[in-house]
Amino acid sequence: MPGTDSIDSGHKYSVILPTYNERKNLPIIVWLLAKTFDAHSLAWEIIIVDDGSPDGTLEIAKQLQATYGENRIILKPRAGKLGLGTAYVHGLNFCTGDFVIIMDADFSHHPKFIPQFIKLQQTYNLDIVTGTRYRSDSTPRLQDAGVAPGGVYGWDLKRKLVSRGANFLADTVLDPGVSDLTGSFRLYRIHVLRHIISITVSKGYVFQMEMMVRARALGYTVGEIPITFVDRIYGESKLGADEIVGYAKGVWMLFTGV
Repeated sequence: MPGTDSIDSGHKYSVILPTYNERKNLPIIVWLLAKTFDAHSLAWEIIIVDDGSPDGTLEIAKQLQATYGENRIILKPRAGKLGLGTAYVHGLNFCTGDFVIIMDADFSHHPKFIPQFIKLQQTYNLDIVTGTRYRSDSTPRLQDAGVAPGGVYGWDLKRKLVSRGANFLADTVLDPGVSDLTGSFRLYRIHVLRHIISITVSKGYVFQMEMMVRARALGYTVGEIPITFVDRIYGESKLGADEIVGYAKGVWMLFTGV
């Protein structure tokens, strides 16, 4: 089985980047994405969905558009902070690729893992590939690809326990078939994402979990690539007590309704 240097370049990849106060992080992540795609001769575009950031994120995005071109950086801002799930729904309306990548704009997700996502998808003809912090190898297994164990860096013990506990709860109750249900670094076939997103009802952080549960219920094929998650470089985390309570409610809703 070939390694990640052998990637079919006959596809286009659309990246949806929801942003809120990511002025300092956005230029770094865009540069890394461009570098990664160009190194593998892949067609790409980045759809930036900014929710009215007061720190000037949109102004930085406009500068990036001027640098990389309007065909590569597509700006689709919204008037206010309307939530992560609806940001993906909004951004999806403007994707022209046949695959869509969703990820955080705060540098928690490194673009260096994208070639492994693509290779796994192409090797096994998968519908979805999701990043996992909690596996030591890909599933299905990707031979000779230099896959390293997943992990988390920059979190204190409390946050690690919350994340592990959340995934354990969801895995026990929902049996989703993936090890990292709360992750938000994924590759989708565009028609698969459109189908799943059209029947997903959750908002915020539960949105990601529901999409994986529904993907399994609908029979879509899912693979996992270990990733290293690094806590955001600039700015503050948006995870709070309300999101944790909402997550628990979301698990119960999916258990009773999917």
